[in-house]
Amino acid sequence: MYLNLDTQFQPFQPENNIQFEVFTFSGGEPHIKILTDVSNQAEVTITTRIQSFNDFGLLLLCVDALRRYGVEKLNVFIPYFPAARQDRVMVKGEPLSVKVYADLLNQLNLNKITIYDPHSEVTPAVLNNCEVITNHSFIQKVVSNLDKDILLISPDGGALKKIYKVSEFLGGISVIECSKKRNVKNGQLEGFRVYEDDLQGKDCLIVDDICDGGGTFIGLAKELKKHNAGNLYLAVSHGIFSKGLEELNQYFTKIFTADSFKTIDEGVEQIRLKELIK
Repeated sequence: MYLNLDTQFQPFQPENNIQFEVFTFSGGEPHIKILTDVSNQAEVTITTRIQSFNDFGLLLLCVDALRRYGVEKLNVFIPYFPAARQDRVMVKGEPLSVKVYADLLNQLNLNKITIYDPHSEVTPAVLNNCEVITNHSFIQKVVSNLDKDILLISPDGGALKKIYKVSEFLGGISVIECSKKRNVKNGQLEGFRVYEDDLQGKDCLIVDDICDGGGTFIGLAKELKKHNAGNLYLAVSHGIFSKGLEELNQYFTKIFTADSFKTIDEGVEQIRLKELIK
């Protein structure tokens, strides 16, 4: 059976969903009550989309509630793992945030934790019993929607390893390597480079895992145009879009994302994870 903590996110069979109710106490604490009798269930999968620490706290409470019902085998599906970008300590005095979240989950002795296109190899490394869903099927679906020859664009060195695996999965689509500089003290981007002199008017698909404010992709789009790029497309596994989509849509013919972080009704083409999960 499945318990979808985010009722707008149901990546598995809807007929097997567990009913529950959630509310927040006046002091700010989340609370959950399982309504479906699951005392005879041997295995339950919890799905959730994490956008706050309260969302994560609700997940922990849900695991405890199901365990108290007698469910022994518990799986968790968290497509966007929180703090995945805080996978190393860059400045003294900061936490290794991704490990803090992972340690909390690991203490629950879960049967399986499934994540989608993690930011780096650190996240699955710090999680026990972790299963990773790659972005390969997502990008395959994006490319099929474009229905044309296209160049894959790696926005920085961190994306290189994954994008070459995507290229191989898709039969060897050409990859263009790019880079950026970021000031580690203030977080500001300081420059972009495209390692190809002339893109010959070819359409380009930037592939990455996360789009937050979008500054990386706007800066890179400007640089790609200087190198004679054709239409620009953007495919990100996790669309946060904290500054909205208006400016991004000025540079990209179309933007694609999955529904791993939130549901978006307009301004982007969203591919549901339930279409990608085999």
